[in-house]
Amino acid sequence: MNIILSFSQKQLDAKAKGTGRFLILLFVCAGWISSHGQSKKGETKTSIQLADQYFAAGEYYTAANLYEQYLNPPKNQKSVNQFPLNVKAKRTPAAKPNANASRSDILYKQAESYRLANYWQQAASCYKKCIDKDVSENPGALYWYAVCERSLGHYDSAAQSLNQYLNFTGNISQYKDDAQKELQTLSYIQQQLARPDSVLVKTKKIDAPGSFEKGVFALSHVSGNQFLISSTQPDSAQVNGINPYHSRLFYGELTNGSLQGMVPVSVASTDAVINQGASAISADGNYLYFTQWKKENGQTVSSIYYSVKEGKSWSKPAALSSVNFRGYSSKQPFCTSDGKYLFFASDRPGSWGKFDIWYAALKKDGTTDDPVNAGAEINTRDDEQAPFYQNSSNTLVFSSNGHAGMGGYDLFSAKGSGTNWQTPENLGYPVNSSRDDIYFFAAEKTPLLANAIFSSDRGQGCCLESYNIVKTAKNKKLTGMVRDCQDNGPLADAQVVLKDGSGKSWKVTTNADGKYMFDIGNGTYENLSLTISKDLYLDSAAVSKIQNVDESDLLIDKLTNSDLCIAKKPEEKPVIVIKAEDVVTVYFDFDKSNLKPAAIDKLDSIYNILMQNPIATIQISGYTDGIGTDAYNSVLSDKRAKACADYIIQKGIDIKRVSFVSFGACCPVEMEKINGRDNPDGRSRNRRALINVKKD
Repeated sequence: MNIILSFSQKQLDAKAKGTGRFLILLFVCAGWISSHGQSKKGETKTSIQLADQYFAAGEYYTAANLYEQYLNPPKNQKSVNQFPLNVKAKRTPAAKPNANASRSDILYKQAESYRLANYWQQAASCYKKCIDKDVSENPGALYWYAVCERSLGHYDSAAQSLNQYLNFTGNISQYKDDAQKELQTLSYIQQQLARPDSVLVKTKKIDAPGSFEKGVFALSHVSGNQFLISSTQPDSAQVNGINPYHSRLFYGELTNGSLQGMVPVSVASTDAVINQGASAISADGNYLYFTQWKKENGQTVSSIYYSVKEGKSWSKPAALSSVNFRGYSSKQPFCTSDGKYLFFASDRPGSWGKFDIWYAALKKDGTTDDPVNAGAEINTRDDEQAPFYQNSSNTLVFSSNGHAGMGGYDLFSAKGSGTNWQTPENLGYPVNSSRDDIYFFAAEKTPLLANAIFSSDRGQGCCLESYNIVKTAKNKKLTGMVRDCQDNGPLADAQVVLKDGSGKSWKVTTNADGKYMFDIGNGTYENLSLTISKDLYLDSAAVSKIQNVDESDLLIDKLTNSDLCIAKKPEEKPVIVIKAEDVVTVYFDFDKSNLKPAAIDKLDSIYNILMQNPIATIQISGYTDGIGTDAYNSVLSDKRAKACADYIIQKGIDIKRVSFVSFGACCPVEMEKINGRDNPDGRSRNRRALINVKKD
């Protein structure tokens, strides 16, 4: 048997995929050949037989290269070839192919191997050869060629091949339903590529050492700018017959779009042949949850383990028994930021399809209660994986190949909790691609896509790599209506001024229907207030109350404010107009602190000024005349200042904007005696409160 292996570094590294399927690197050694290269009767196995064995075991990339040895054997082979890690292969004469397998059959099997290993370019090339030779011999090659073309972004070619396949095979098409679904996927892709809001979203691959060759993915936040990272690395100790490449966990610092200082996570008693990845740390930092898996008898089974913090290391992992189910896989744990729940993906009994999203309440000792399926609104008959939950927005983000998407795994979001969820929404292009997009993270109390991280195999690297999303917020328009408070009719030509808490303002005039509209840009505004003025009407002020938000437009959010009304000025009573920065004086009767009508009119005007100027404050000073003791006058002046303050506060002004002090009879503005005779008018002007209005 003459097996020639010549691989690039890319091909020798793990083909790690977001579905949790990690295609282990090809590792063939003399020990394997001696133990597996002979049949029961001692007959040397052919490269085809070996390839079929690898294919059945799920080692598709190895199988593809062994099929290549038969299809295109090297000429003039003169020396023994070295395998990875310099293990030499024993040369044997080339064996004849299986008599029952045609060259076309083997070529198709090679194409299948490349496709299942996610090597789309190589798979497309092999399927194309099958089609060019004789499409009727294996029409399935035409369908899978279309799938590969879609994955490579060749959408027109994919659509052409799918239509050719459906027309060629008619009603007996093996992949008829799948082909029609692929056409729907292509249509969805075209819709996504035409989205006008795609200009708001920027995606950029995160710079990370070894990302292209080994994959860097499934970033999980620890604290600050520190993350847990999954990546494939060679083992320090290499054993013949055992693949030396395994997935491991690392810490890394994410700074300015670059992952730096990657160091292995120290977990006690780690088995070298077991893979670890897709991890999460509890909200209190005391527990590490991660996926462990290894292949046995051709099957990969994943389980979730947890370790306890021990200084800078983690304890020996223990299986999370309440989450794992014997004979099934559970993986991709995520801890909510409030410390209450562990989300994960599993195909355990009770799932709606293949892998579903599940969650379980976390206990203080790091274990969980019994898991609960997130429900049919989230889960489909296909796969839903890699859950992330943002508490501040009550939003679940997950990856799915069951909901309508762009092909492969797409990222979706759904608001809700427990088993009550809104219909999931595709996060859209360019967040999603025609490849696998998975493993999402966004900080709490931020818009979901403002500055997020996800993993994808859309690049040219071997595996999943990490990307940064930055989405500019949509512009906002604030609309509303001004009415007459008496007849409720719309008021045209009213001036409306909008202000935010920082003092920024906008000014518009209502149209003939009494409506106004502000273009307020894409900022985040707080404490919005409006003031309305119109000739023959009293000025009015109100805090903005948004009663509806229309987000249907992809570029503009339309906010509708509750209706506002202003009243006509009373004809019989002149309106006192007070400007900011004025000092207003109100007067009191002898030995009294109750407010007189004239004082109330002035205080009402001050109230209007405070409403028009949301950051304005007032300071009130109370005084008395010179009659009475100092102690008595101190109490009386305090009551007068407090009476003014209470009136303003009861009308709705924040107490933090009102302050008052009392001075007794200390500071008369008029003489109370003239030439030794009493001056009652002077004393009346000294019985007062001064109100100072300040804008800032």
